[in-house]
Amino acid sequence: MGSSASPSDVTISAKIVVAGGFGVGKTTLVGSVSEVPPLNTEAWMTEAGADIDEIPPNGSKTTTTVAMDFGRITLHDDLLLYLFGTPGQARFWFLWDDLSRGALGAIVLVDTSRIDQSFAAINYFENDSRLPFIVAVNQFEGQPEYDLDEVRAALALSPDVPLITCDARNRASAVATLQHLVSHTLSLAVLSGPELAFT
Repeated sequence: MGSSASPSDVTISAKIVVAGGFGVGKTTLVGSVSEVPPLNTEAWMTEAGADIDEIPPNGSKTTTTVAMDFGRITLHDDLLLYLFGTPGQARFWFLWDDLSRGALGAIVLVDTSRIDQSFAAINYFENDSRLPFIVAVNQFEGQPEYDLDEVRAALALSPDVPLITCDARNRASAVATLQHLVSHTLSLAVLSGPELAFT
């Protein structure tokens, strides 16, 4: 007779979306936590595309995600997360619906030096998606730090959406951000019923 696995032996997998505007650190976050070599669909940015894509004035970013980033992390012994980073350029936003389908929740990354880049992503999850989401202010080196209440007001963010800080380059900080999202999603599932996580 075969032995059946106990509940503690069962591993649950879930899909997480990492979203945000162009250049906010989505690729960096996925890469900093992934246990496998992350899949990146990066393309070089050129002057020929300047009329279509935003090219940063300081030249610090030379590539852009054109489809998605993908990574995997075992968050707990029984929870495996598959991370899908969305493209930030407006002409690839049509992919967001497909990348969000079946996800447990989303992290929206924000760069306070270009806060206007965050409005479209927040609007998407507030109005065009049923996914639970949190907003994480990515702490770029050398950038001023703002009080989170100021950031919430600037984003016109609903009080029930968690707003935290993170450093996408730092594995521990990125993992804590993922844990915060999972906790938030589970708390909503308890309040609204288990079907929330699967819609």
